[in-house]
Parts: sequence; C-alpha cells; structure tokens
Amino acid sequence: MSAITSPLNPEDKKVVGNVLQGALIDLLDLSLLTKQAHWNVIGHNFRSLHLQLDKIVSSARKHADTVAERAVALGCNPDGRASTLAKTSEVPQLETGYIHDGKVVAAMTDILGSIVRRMRERIEATEKPDLVTQDILIEITQDLEKHHWMIEAQR
Repeated sequence: MSAITSPLNPEDKKVVGNVLQGALIDLLDLSLLTKQAHWNVIGHNFRSLHLQLDKIVSSARKHADTVAERAVALGCNPDGRASTLAKTSEVPQLETGYIHDGKVVAAMTDILGSIVRRMRERIEATEKPDLVTQDILIEITQDLEKHHWMIEAQR
C-alpha cells in the first residue's frame, strides 16, 4: 500500500489541506442543514422554497465531492465523518421542527453568508500555495453567492 504523494511542498500542503478540510465541513453541513430546511419548511412560499433548497443541496454535495477529491489528489485525507462535522462546523444552525418560510429565508441567508465569507478567506489563503485549489474555491464561491442572492431576494 502506498500513500498519495503531493506535488506541493510540505508547508503549502498543510495550508491547502486545512483550507480544503474547512471547505468540506462547510459544504457538508450546508447540504445537511439545507435538507433539514427542505423537509420542515412551511408557509405560503413552501413549494418554490422547497424546490430551491433542493438545488442548494445538490450544489453543496457536488462541491463537497470536488473538494474532497482535490484533497486526496494533493495527498491530504479529507474527513467528512459526522463526528468531525459536529465538532468543527462553524455554520449557524437551524431551529428544530417546522420552520416558516420567512425564517427559512433568513436562516439560509445567514448560513450561506457565513460560508461565503469563509470561502473568500480560503481563496486568499490559497493564492500563493496552490492556484488550482484557489480556482476550485472561486468556482464554488461563485455558485454559493448565486444561491445566497436568490435566497436573500425573498426577504
């Protein structure tokens, strides 16, 4: 059995590995929280919001896979276990039970906004050590900002 070797020097690998792990946690938590909102949203805008939330879930899951696979390609081990997510997530959490559509919009605006802020920090952190990872993060951030706009516009 052999480990995957990294094209990055050890210091850059550490920086990029930490960035990718943080992005993975954000994206996995986003997918779970958004699905929770999808199941529990109620109100006049239920149908459109229900469908919109599923698009965010699909996007977050796709991007999480891209991030995890990028980590492995660089010789870093992604950790998407539920226990790791529970211990390390910085994403604002939803209330339990049914959530009125207005509260879902407000909560998802905050959730997406917090993730976008951290993703922009990650973009800056990868400028020197790995432009390929930075490019991936830029694409993900662009998509998250679009979702943020579309959710926030419903306030």
